[in-house]
Amino acid sequence: MKLTVCLLTYNSQRLLEEVLAPLRRIADEFIVLDSGSTDGTLEILARHGLSPIHRPYRTHADAMNHAVSLAANDWVLCVDSDEILDSDTLAEIGRLKAGPEPDPYTGFRISRYWHVLGREVRAIYPVSSPDYPVRLFNRTRVRFNDAPVDDKPFGFRKSVILRGRVRHDTFHTLDEIFSKLNGYTSRLVRYSHVTPSLSRAFLSGFFAFLKWYLRKGSWRDGRVGVVAAVYAGLYSFLKYFKAWYWKHA
Repeated sequence: MKLTVCLLTYNSQRLLEEVLAPLRRIADEFIVLDSGSTDGTLEILARHGLSPIHRPYRTHADAMNHAVSLAANDWVLCVDSDEILDSDTLAEIGRLKAGPEPDPYTGFRISRYWHVLGREVRAIYPVSSPDYPVRLFNRTRVRFNDAPVDDKPFGFRKSVILRGRVRHDTFHTLDEIFSKLNGYTSRLVRYSHVTPSLSRAFLSGFFAFLKWYLRKGSWRDGRVGVVAAVYAGLYSFLKYFKAWYWKHA
């Protein structure tokens, strides 16, 4: 089977070389969608002979679906610019490419291990690590849903987890954590229904912190675990708080 890699970039220079190196070994076609990078991202892409398509960012699902729609091949691998495939994952994909055409209703899941502030963590809201998102699928059957955050592909009837470890090296600095936290919660409130409740904001924020720190085991990740638990608490707090504030604005 022929494979198109769909890659989203935005100020991605920190990891882009590491992301591209394994992908070049399996891609028959690259679709790179850039949403306005101002760092060295475009220069790195040019060195690899890749010409990105420029498109303003609305949501992750909107961007991925647009990239998928441009693919020349039916089978696509959707990757973010902070996800690095290891040799086992590449071998699994290579085996698929060399074998008979898979069932178009099968979605293939990557094994994604989350890294926060340079350290592998056990959980980061709203998922445990590893998680197993469907990222390789037949675009004639599967698309991403329109969720404003935490979108997922739909349309497959069964799924298979690929062997390997995909490093999701996200949230490299505290500034990045709080910037993305603000963006995620604002999009969530604007594009989906969130009950406006000040009391729920405080209660859910408190219990989300406890759940992530104690039940999810973030306490074992040291100070990075504290950051992960604070992130969970603030995420839950802000979505209800913003809904309450904007309702009364």
